[in-house]
Amino acid sequence: MTEKARTFVLVHGSWHGGWCWGRLAPLLEARGHRVLAPSLTGHADRRHLLSPAVGLSTHVEDIASLMAFSEVEDAILVGHSYGGMVIAGAADRVAGRIGQLVYLDAHVPADGQSMCDLIGPEVTANLKARVDAEGFGWLMPPTSAAFFGTTPEEGGDWIDRMATPMPWKCYAEPLALTGDPPVMRRAYIRCVRHKRPYFQAAADRHRGAEGWQVRDIDTAHNAMITHPQLLCDTLLQLAG
Repeated sequence: MTEKARTFVLVHGSWHGGWCWGRLAPLLEARGHRVLAPSLTGHADRRHLLSPAVGLSTHVEDIASLMAFSEVEDAILVGHSYGGMVIAGAADRVAGRIGQLVYLDAHVPADGQSMCDLIGPEVTANLKARVDAEGFGWLMPPTSAAFFGTTPEEGGDWIDRMATPMPWKCYAEPLALTGDPPVMRRAYIRCVRHKRPYFQAAADRHRGAEGWQVRDIDTAHNAMITHPQLLCDTLLQLAG
């Protein structure tokens, strides 16, 4: 049976950029799918736009505008880690352009929640201490790939070389929805080697929930870099 051609919009997480999808995107394109993998404002090739004013709402606008001006329809919108915050906001803005949301080891926020709310007070305090000590009170230095379970052999050195700081406002600003979350197909991909309790809780919360599919994959957090073929296959299974 011929696979239906889809548009995948891939939204990276903290300190990454569109570059992090470089091993996954060609696999999806080889199967006939369109892939958009932008860098969010202030990240990677858009780091020249970094400022204390850049926050979650900026990144929601990035993705909503990209989808509108790329005339995307029936897209599969994938958010990794912090990118889950972004796709939740984009779904509120451009629901009619989205066929499915996929949270890849990502945060799944409710209206009014921030990243700080979801990661908890202890992690928030540790990150904010680094921001105050190393980032002039507003800039968050990258966390090493090793912390997320990515070895040098798997691409950890590449991640650390490419990672860029991001504004603290991205973590502190709450998600602001304009109405009830839109009804659409949703999925969660849990990277089970990454032992962060908030991602496990997010996956477990949605197992068996109406409109949700949940898949566990045997990878650490950066699956698009360490296991691109497994992630490609999982995304296409969920899309089907």
